Amino acid sequence: MSTFEVSPVASSSSGEQAYRVVNDFSIQVATVNGSGSQTANNVLMRSIFQMGIPVSGKNLFPSNIAGLPTWFTIRANKNGWIARKKEIDFLIAMNPETAREDVLKLEPGAAVLYDEPLQLKDLRTGLHFYPVPFDKLVAPVCPEAKLRKLVRNMIYDGVVAHLLGIDLDEMRKALYKQFGKRKAKAADLNWNAVLAGKQFAEEHLPKTDPLRLERMDKTAGKIIIDGNAAAALGCVFAGCTVVTWYPITPSSSLVDSMTGYLRRLRTEKDTGKATFAVLQAEDELAAIGMVIGASWAGARAMTATSGPGISLMAEFVGLGYYAEVPAVIFDVQRAGPSTGLPTRTMQGDVLSNALLSHGDTRHPLFFPSCPAECFQMAVDAFDFAELFQTPVFVMTDLDLGMNNWMADPFVYPAKPITRGKVLDAEALNKVSDFARYRDVDGDGIPYRTLPGTNHPKAAYFTRGSGHSDKAGYSEREDDYINNVDRLSRKFETMRKHVPPPEVSLNGKAKIGIIYYGTSRWAAEECLDQLAREYDLEASSFRLLAYPFTEALSSFIERHERVYVIDQNRDGQLLALMRLELPVELIAKLRGIRYYGGMPLDARTLTNELVSQEGL
Repeated sequence: MSTFEVSPVASSSSGEQAYRVVNDFSIQVATVNGSGSQTANNVLMRSIFQMGIPVSGKNLFPSNIAGLPTWFTIRANKNGWIARKKEIDFLIAMNPETAREDVLKLEPGAAVLYDEPLQLKDLRTGLHFYPVPFDKLVAPVCPEAKLRKLVRNMIYDGVVAHLLGIDLDEMRKALYKQFGKRKAKAADLNWNAVLAGKQFAEEHLPKTDPLRLERMDKTAGKIIIDGNAAAALGCVFAGCTVVTWYPITPSSSLVDSMTGYLRRLRTEKDTGKATFAVLQAEDELAAIGMVIGASWAGARAMTATSGPGISLMAEFVGLGYYAEVPAVIFDVQRAGPSTGLPTRTMQGDVLSNALLSHGDTRHPLFFPSCPAECFQMAVDAFDFAELFQTPVFVMTDLDLGMNNWMADPFVYPAKPITRGKVLDAEALNKVSDFARYRDVDGDGIPYRTLPGTNHPKAAYFTRGSGHSDKAGYSEREDDYINNVDRLSRKFETMRKHVPPPEVSLNGKAKIGIIYYGTSRWAAEECLDQLAREYDLEASSFRLLAYPFTEALSSFIERHERVYVIDQNRDGQLLALMRLELPVELIAKLRGIRYYGGMPLDARTLTNELVSQEGL
């Protein structure tokens, strides 16, 4: 099966049909970690984006500081598909350690731009090779030898601009945006390297491959941002004032970004006084403890971590659940178990977070799929945590958190902050008998007061041990049963308030596909592949949150077979469904699992689903 969508153009002199592949291919840059390639890669991606072509960028980097291989993949697609593409169509080979393997993995017809001393064109036939003497080209551009390692990467931007047809004005604009006004000299130096690369390509590299970029108008008004920065901005707009954390890949940049936003947006202009607190704790256990304490005191508080940090937070999360204290926890998931693959992506914490801590506990989970949802779900998570007085997990992953994504500008929150059932002094005057853990309304959610409320009834008692509805210590059987039953009733109420799923029903479809988080992009492209290549119709169900709603059961009932996509080995979302659904619905469920640590691609899903369908 061809990896390209191709368009015929004029016939060649030999009578064979010539083709061009326009705005539909992937570029992979293979370099060494610490070589300064990030700037060149970001400039290359942004240049394509500024030409109006839908684009996405995936960075695959090692967990050490420097020296090991790193790959950056850019996908340009005229139809707007932004999941990782399984096949590499244009390879930029700069790392001697991986160059041979990278080339041997390519499909026939791919292009290879490489550092000339590697002599890659002798490895195999059927590819388009472009050798470039990077060291010779960078020397006259950058007289200072120490800087050449960083500047030489910009040369391949210039070569690629010529070979693929990238507008040089757009590349210049992207480069100077990357460096900013304060680094004008560095930008000039790097721009000269781009020009050197382009001039060499014009003079020495006749184009033989079919790949080409041409202007479109599909990115107007959009931005490029990573999910961690989007989530951080959402937390600021949600009114979060306390951030506690312990650094861990891939969540650290979320708090780094948020610190910058808070300093800009939450500092009093007249006095320069900060109206927020960002605290680096000694470990994740202390970080979540501080969040619980700050939330109990009335602040909006959050932390960000990944799987190993979640494991350490289990006891305090149980306290938040049982003492009924709001908290927001961003879990930027990575591959486990243990240290696992700390710089690879996975949806590996779904089942553990839903049931985190000992005893009977269940927690709400939000599943954003893009930066815009990272922003919005951050706002929603704080409201939800206070409405239900409970910890809330926002489940992103490394792919979403740390990679570059196209996004529409975020919508300014229009509704006021929701604090839930908080009684102030005026409300307490109307209450004859306030009980902290009493279910007054039948929804399982009790009323609370904040410490410092000036009223004799507002003394705030809370307990992580057995307690009566007035928060008094109790080991009575009836008190305990009443309390945990009320917590279960509160969880049932949540089903009416979680973000609803996105459902697309196809009346002809016998099968359905359920997916969540970043699986969305591969799943949606998979649906297109199934229809075009196999004439197989399918309905889709994108889950945005847990607990499940009635819509999930209804969707499964409508189809003969339903495939649940998980980016983990054990099918964790599928397992969570099996815990709750009746046996007749469970019998319809099938699992499609990917757990190699790479961002999910559509072809992997399509091949597996077609195999299970016996096609």
